[in-house]
Amino acid sequence: MKKLLSILLFAALVSGPIFAHDTADDMAKAAAGFLQNLDDEQRAKATFKIKDEDRENWHFIPKPFEGEGKRGGLPIKEMRHDQSLLALALLSTGLSHDAYVKALNIMTLEQVLFEIEKADKRNPEMYYVSIFGTPGDKAWGWRVEGHHISMNFTIADGKVVAGTPVFFASNPAEVPDGPRKGLRVLAEEEDVARALVQSLDDDQKKVAIIEAKAPRDILTAAERKVASLGEAGLPYGKLNDDQKKKLHALIDVYVNRLRPDVAADDMNDIEAAGLDKIVFAWAGGTEVKEPHYYRVQGPTFILEYANTQNGANHVHAVWRDFNGDFGNDVLGEHFAKHHKAE
Repeated sequence: MKKLLSILLFAALVSGPIFAHDTADDMAKAAAGFLQNLDDEQRAKATFKIKDEDRENWHFIPKPFEGEGKRGGLPIKEMRHDQSLLALALLSTGLSHDAYVKALNIMTLEQVLFEIEKADKRNPEMYYVSIFGTPGDKAWGWRVEGHHISMNFTIADGKVVAGTPVFFASNPAEVPDGPRKGLRVLAEEEDVARALVQSLDDDQKKVAIIEAKAPRDILTAAERKVASLGEAGLPYGKLNDDQKKKLHALIDVYVNRLRPDVAADDMNDIEAAGLDKIVFAWAGGTEVKEPHYYRVQGPTFILEYANTQNGANHVHAVWRDFNGDFGNDVLGEHFAKHHKAE
């Protein structure tokens, strides 16, 4: 475990500004460089066809590579130090700087959990890299995933066409003891949403707070495809100007996990579908340390957050695209046009 902790510290220190126009090219170069540095056995574990069923076999629990319910890919645990750095270099090509730092911190929380639980499944080296197709081809993709992280990217015709599902979580949500006491990796996800719900007046809260008790977890779970959870909640048009700014800020927290140009495309899609069609819903208590859940949903997307487990000290937060997860909307058209014989 010490190996990865040193790698993560190095990676956080060297990560710099990322320029949006080079995203797909950066991803292709990083993925190709990573694969080139693997031996044949490692490469076999790390690579899949673009249409492989495993591309949508995503999750956020500490699933093993082998056995029933396995997770595909090559784990950091089976990489040399230099290979691990190349894996993290690939991860950095998909994320904003702030999100990259969050991702590294989430990985290090596995060490915190190991020290609390003394359980082997808590291992900061059990994060898996999967490459789907050939980097730089007309259509390919990649994933970095493990406990509490799942990043999924799809590239078609030299452009990043999807960066979802994107899942971040934090356990503990706030580290209670030890040298990292007080660390809150996903503080924004909680604080920005709470500021919004606490700004609502009584009439608004009657509409926005859909349940007095929060569900145990996000309702979309790790489904391969998700759909609208209904119209319950407070519509965008029922917010005042300051509250609209708060809702925008909350959406930004999730969208801006991705590289700037990918995030901009997502935001353009949201605005094109109609801000007036966005609904904010909350369940549970509105005070700090009370179990709570919220979601923001529009015609094209849903973001969900739950903090109910472990005494409301365990966060799950996901961003999903109803039609574009795994680039399915774009890839369907791509394969129909370019691969009719398949």
